[in-house]
Amino acid sequence: SDIDKESLRALTPSMDRLVAVSRAIVTKLRAEGRDTAPIELIYNGVDLSRYDHQEACCTLPEEYGFSTGTPLVGVVARLEPEKGHATLLDAWPAVLKRVPETRLLIVGEGSRREALEEQARSLGLLGDECAGERCVGTRHARPGAKVVFTGRRDDVPAVTAALDVAVLPSYREAQGLVILEAMALSRPVVATDVGGIPEMIEDGVTGLLVPPRDAPALAAAITRLLEDHPLADTLARAGHDLVHERFCLERMIAQVGDIYESGATAVSRRSAGARTAA
Repeated sequence: SDIDKESLRALTPSMDRLVAVSRAIVTKLRAEGRDTAPIELIYNGVDLSRYDHQEACCTLPEEYGFSTGTPLVGVVARLEPEKGHATLLDAWPAVLKRVPETRLLIVGEGSRREALEEQARSLGLLGDECAGERCVGTRHARPGAKVVFTGRRDDVPAVTAALDVAVLPSYREAQGLVILEAMALSRPVVATDVGGIPEMIEDGVTGLLVPPRDAPALAAAITRLLEDHPLADTLARAGHDLVHERFCLERMIAQVGDIYESGATAVSRRSAGARTAA
């Protein structure tokens, strides 16, 4: 935000070290002349204890009126413009043409909810009984609904574990922790090639990358994973292994600890030098 940028601009000259959560942010800071202090790259880490043995929320189809075994695609993100929900909704009719039984869960709240619901309604995705009213889960019967706005949920790991494909269609993203969480749950992922996301996803190896704001490409990638189960399983396993190797919380904590330790050592040396000079 503008406030964050102003705060960073004011504070940077007094900093001994900056920490960035992706190489994309490192590049941005240097381009903006914010590298007056050394920049350390430390990726956000996933608390694997919350994800390794997470059971899928087996009641999701029942909650939202879908048949058991319905393929589920989901996005977990704030409903804000930069998260790209509008492109995902534009892509959804093309997904349904290929895999008509698939349903989309949009998990989260935000300032764009009403506008996104209206977009989904105009595309005929909310179901007959959603016309003219706010859709908030299974309390509303929705024959023909292809998309559900779940609102905020407190069981996001369980919901994510129940997805057949996890999607993050952002237009900009520092890192995209939600993608790492899906990978930790061995879910195949589709995300946009923006910001720090390509540092987590190698296209065709640990997930699928698509250009931002490209609804046809997004639809094609989602459909590919829904139709090609061996590919989806291969990407999911590779993503799971990558999170364990490079993006676990323990590694992040150790890296932050190293920075504090080196900083404390530097301060001690400066203090000792000042006393000697005096």
